[in-house]
Amino acid sequence: MQQALTHRSKGKNNNERLEFLGDSALSLVVSQYLYDRFPQLTEGDMSRLRAQLVKGKTLAEIARYYDLGSQIKLGPGEIKSGGVNKSSVLADAVEAVYGAVLLDQGYQVTNQFILTVMHPWLTRINPDDIGKDAKTGLQEHLQKHGLQLPVYDTIAVEDADNEPTFKVICKINEIHKQTKAAGKSRKKAEQMAAAKMLELLNNE
Repeated sequence: MQQALTHRSKGKNNNERLEFLGDSALSLVVSQYLYDRFPQLTEGDMSRLRAQLVKGKTLAEIARYYDLGSQIKLGPGEIKSGGVNKSSVLADAVEAVYGAVLLDQGYQVTNQFILTVMHPWLTRINPDDIGKDAKTGLQEHLQKHGLQLPVYDTIAVEDADNEPTFKVICKINEIHKQTKAAGKSRKKAEQMAAAKMLELLNNE
């Protein structure tokens, strides 16, 4: 836990590797929670809800809610630049704490810990708020940040038992990002690829 609360500016024994682990644990716990709670939702809908819950803004809110900032150890330069109030520093620390619990206590305890910590946010989930489809949401996100619109390419169409599966790539060439998805129609595959891209951008 000490390592989880040590920023990289403080020294080598910092929380970056734990953050990597915690990020994966968080994604799995939230994915299973959404899967169990909302059996009516599609993969794309669950991806969009998960993106809202695991994005940096939400994690920073969690850190502030539990006053985690006061416990993070920072280097002198980071302290001067107000690191304890930076959303990115706070969000990384939350993920690192999840990673530390996973190493110390195992997955079952971590699962319950994350669900308990995130309870105020999980109980506010409303699938009706998903609203816009992923492609529209991605387009608005990119326009808001002054970026080029995405390009969708169909890279394969596989036919198994007369049921075609479309494999699609969503690319944002300007920032060298791409995501892949597959669906029973080109439209569904593009929506899922867009949802994955939105999640990727929100996490960053």
